Amino acid sequence: MTALNPVMTVGQQLEEPLRQHLGLNARQARERALELLALVGIPDAQARIEQYPHQFSGGMRQRVMIAIGLSCNPKLLIADEPTTALDVTIQAQILTLMQDLCRRLKVALVFITHNLGVVARYADRVLVMYGGRMLEQGPAGAVFRQPRHLYTAGLLASVPTLDGERRERLEGIEGTPPNPLHLPPGCAFAPRCVHAVERCRQPGEAAPTDVGTWSACCRAADLASGAIGWVAATARPLTPAGAGRPAPGPADTDGTALLRLESLGKSFAVKRGLFGSTRTIRAVQDISLSIAANETVGVVGESGCGKSTLGRLLLRLEEPTGGRVTFRGQDITHLGDRALRGFRRHVQVIFQDPYSSLNPRQRIGSILTEPMLVHGLAPDAASAKAEAARLLQEVGLWPEHADRYPHQLSGGQRQRVAIARALAMRPELIVCDEAVSALDVSVQAQVVNLLADLQRSHRLSYLFIGHDLAVVRQIATRVVVMYLGRIVEIAERDAFYREPLHPYSRLLMAAVPSLAEAGTGRFTAPAVQGEPPSPLAPPSGCAFRTRCPRAAAECAQTVPPLRAVGPGRQVACLRIE
Repeated sequence: MTALNPVMTVGQQLEEPLRQHLGLNARQARERALELLALVGIPDAQARIEQYPHQFSGGMRQRVMIAIGLSCNPKLLIADEPTTALDVTIQAQILTLMQDLCRRLKVALVFITHNLGVVARYADRVLVMYGGRMLEQGPAGAVFRQPRHLYTAGLLASVPTLDGERRERLEGIEGTPPNPLHLPPGCAFAPRCVHAVERCRQPGEAAPTDVGTWSACCRAADLASGAIGWVAATARPLTPAGAGRPAPGPADTDGTALLRLESLGKSFAVKRGLFGSTRTIRAVQDISLSIAANETVGVVGESGCGKSTLGRLLLRLEEPTGGRVTFRGQDITHLGDRALRGFRRHVQVIFQDPYSSLNPRQRIGSILTEPMLVHGLAPDAASAKAEAARLLQEVGLWPEHADRYPHQLSGGQRQRVAIARALAMRPELIVCDEAVSALDVSVQAQVVNLLADLQRSHRLSYLFIGHDLAVVRQIATRVVVMYLGRIVEIAERDAFYREPLHPYSRLLMAAVPSLAEAGTGRFTAPAVQGEPPSPLAPPSGCAFRTRCPRAAAECAQTVPPLRAVGPGRQVACLRIE
């Protein structure tokens, strides 16, 4: 997104290093650029080479970056979080492509990431770092099956997976990484390790120990023998304001709903050039859905499928072009400003990037107290300040954090502040828009557990938007799958993960990497081929038919309706009885 120059064509950016470093002339550089685009799987390279980066999807832009990286025949390719912003299907395609190219061209690959599933599927060897030091390294299979450093074991315990039974809570690593300016003596992980002993805190580095993998843990031998294992530290309990309230339940069965969408739609007009024609993008089409009190509805799908637009429609940040939204029986689709302010107190949002959603010029205390005073939820500034301190404690921070600015907090702490900011309005529904996708696995586990605890204590409902199916499984009670603006499947969580019915849902699930694949070299190539069609020119009939392995002639003629196929189960597919 930021590595490609937006004012240069893709061809110019591919040809520049070829001419600068390999001395090719214009014709040779153009021929080689076309070869590279074909090599990384970009169709119709002759036409695409004249286009600009904004005319490419996220997956296509990443393919262009790979082509540029390979252009000068390197021996080593460094990939720094190359798939963090990509959904699981495009991620699988990109990583399989990189692995295949590196093997064919004999290029070494250093892959930097916090996605342990990706490491398990694609890496030959793993290095684990913490506090600026390498704590463990070894073959991927050995590190994942029998970690020999307690930090590695804690990371693996933090990862939600699709394998086996769902855990009630993720065993996250409590606390935060150390400040690089003030690293503790001895092992940097010791302050967060439940098995740390006195020698772990002694100055100097631990001597590397060969116990199947290379480990810098004082207790590697105990871990190898099974004398100790990872145990999550006990999290600081939540403020007991809502203690004793029931746990989240299933969707409403008596016909009532906290929030209901009926045939909701949103279209955007897009003009081609200054004097060009206007075309319409139907970002959301015919969405009907209900969210019950104390329920979490997870929404999954690839980038561009309309997930975030759906969330913005619920918040009335976008005006729907069709259908309606009701909250507690009241139609809020066309509320005026005064009534809309009252509605928004009950429905809040947590965005993906808390650093951009929190005002960098305000202290944390001011960020929390301002909305309370504006909405009259606190009688005076002193009461608002006391409530802000309580909220900070409730989300696992300390009252003294109120005096800090957002840039003085870690990513996980900023996300906790964003959660406290949403709770300050005493809402009934919170829209979580990719709220944990930018966090590393240990912090992600803390935030997911926190959201579950807060739901119990405050009887909250969540609309949880994400592309990580394992995280959605951990927190959702019901799952909604979207594709190109439409819902293609709705199901209760356990039924969905036991057996997804829509072909797209099955292919999404197959694209998720598993920790069990580490070191085996055996995994199924991504089944979803190609990228989602452009919303400016969607295919006729079923939008997924161009990528569906089960598509038939009838799929090109009819848009499949969302229909019930069992209790609590709806699917939009003509090929499913």
